[in-house]
Amino acid sequence: MERLEIFNQHRSLLFAIAYRMLGSATDAEDMVQEAWIRWQLTQAIAQSPKAYLSTLITRLCIDRLRSVRVQREKYVGIWLPEPLMTEAINDLGDNAELAESLSFAFLMLLECLSPTERAIFLLREVFDYDYSEIAKTVGKSIPNCRQIVRRARQHLVIRRPRISLSLQQKEEIIEQFLISWNQGDLHKLIALMAEDITLFSDGGGQVTAAQRPLKGCQKVARFLVAIRRSRLIPTFSPRIVLINHQLGILNTVEGKPQSTFSFEFSGETIQAIFAVVNPEKLKAVKL
Repeated sequence: MERLEIFNQHRSLLFAIAYRMLGSATDAEDMVQEAWIRWQLTQAIAQSPKAYLSTLITRLCIDRLRSVRVQREKYVGIWLPEPLMTEAINDLGDNAELAESLSFAFLMLLECLSPTERAIFLLREVFDYDYSEIAKTVGKSIPNCRQIVRRARQHLVIRRPRISLSLQQKEEIIEQFLISWNQGDLHKLIALMAEDITLFSDGGGQVTAAQRPLKGCQKVARFLVAIRRSRLIPTFSPRIVLINHQLGILNTVEGKPQSTFSFEFSGETIQAIFAVVNPEKLKAVKL
């Protein structure tokens, strides 16, 4: 019972690390379960269970990410993270940066890092681990870890995540997007988008989806209006929800998830839309 209680104290942290490492709630749960099995097999309880379990989950995820990346190279079309339905947040406060690190835009940026680079960057920039802890976790020197974080910052061309719009502002834009989309109003949709907007659509080869990113407000708006009017796509009901701690849209057909839309903003316009329509990735979506 003591082992179970200790593990459950850190379960949410382990899942948070695993999901950001793998971009999949299903894989993250698998890694947490594997960590639990290995935790039970340890001869003695570690002096610092948090450090021990963090190291364990990180190493498991590095190994897992190396294997799934081979699979993703053969993925049909665009690969996007698995959407994670999250609870309402009225005031992000000190958790704003942690929530932003769950966004599709942030997770997609991380895809350009190697598994070890990704682990080091996340542990330092998102979870604020000391370099000494990180070095022990990944088996590298402290100077090497510092250098990797510095290079990753430059490579990603980002600083620590910043929230430029309030939740209320984002909600207003998404509500206008939803109204315009439902009405098929091309001009109003375009007005809500950045001129160089990009739409990413992940069907995984199982359903119809754009095989390549769509770029430009005219092209994206016309595509969105077309799928809303298409007779080949079942009539779906959209509503605003929290996906990965960001406001997004969940589309349902007869009470079952059909797709999710996540957004990235630039100023007061939509800079990117991440549409997940792969049925396998929607299994974990809770209505």
